[in-house]
Amino acid sequence: MAIRYGVNSAVYAMAAALLVTSSAQAQPDYPAKPIRIVVPSSPGGGTDILARQLAQKLTERWGQQVVVDNRPGAGQMIGIEFVAKAAPDGYTLVMTATPLAVNTVLYKKVPYDPVRDFAPISQVAAMPNMVVTHPALPVRNIRELIAMAKARPGQLVYASSGIGTGPHLSMELFLSMAAVMMGHVPYKGTGPGMIDTIAGQVPVLMSTLLPPLPHIKTGRLRPLGVTGATRVVSLPDVPTVAESGVPGYEVVGWYGIVAPAHTPREVIVKLHAEIASILKSQEVREKLAADGAEPVGSTPEQFAAFIKSEIDKWGKVVKSAGIQVE
Repeated sequence: MAIRYGVNSAVYAMAAALLVTSSAQAQPDYPAKPIRIVVPSSPGGGTDILARQLAQKLTERWGQQVVVDNRPGAGQMIGIEFVAKAAPDGYTLVMTATPLAVNTVLYKKVPYDPVRDFAPISQVAAMPNMVVTHPALPVRNIRELIAMAKARPGQLVYASSGIGTGPHLSMELFLSMAAVMMGHVPYKGTGPGMIDTIAGQVPVLMSTLLPPLPHIKTGRLRPLGVTGATRVVSLPDVPTVAESGVPGYEVVGWYGIVAPAHTPREVIVKLHAEIASILKSQEVREKLAADGAEPVGSTPEQFAAFIKSEIDKWGKVVKSAGIQVE
């Protein structure tokens, strides 16, 4: 009996050890290694700026390096596809925006499904875009820009962060509502387009709000209007597009974090909890407010529903404007 009892005990002990090991493997102490946040556009744009702010705070809180990896190109599809195909372990994320929702309508072939291939974590922030010009362009407000565009139909051009990005669609909606025509010069991100606008290579830029702010303060760019429903704290003298001659116009851009589909639920929950906590901190809220952004911190379920609504909303704008990319 003693021998039989000993054998059974050994078997039970081994089984228990295997269960503990299996459980430890299934629920690792996340994060146990560096995390990468892919930004599918060039450095210097709104997505990049927000991703770096978030990465810094996550690094400080977790003591684990969180790095930003810029992968621009193809209307942000290069960076987004990279994350869609990454291991679903929570160590490769993407800070995304409107292109995640509109590329399936904009392009004939998209190498991922914005709903099926990703696990939403949280919408990080919402902020308007802004129309800015090179100071040499003889317009000082939206009404004068509209007047010039009407006097020179199709001759005036504007830069954006790329075809199908939030700034591009914002400008197309503006042109439609203002009944004017302007040529489009797409760039691989806001940063390169802003550099050319400052250099005078392109007279007008529709940009996310954050990148132009330092250059507005130095006089290298002139702000004409913000796309939201209200003025922003950081630029109280800059009117909205709606109050400047295009009544009813309102566009608010958004930024959010998603992971590859099938990322463990406990990892998604931990990421969301930490990001939401960061966005609730007074320091971060004041920083975002000063930049004209509103922190969101929505739940994964809320963000998933929001992405679906954005696909429907901007899909209609893309089709109405006849925008198509091969």
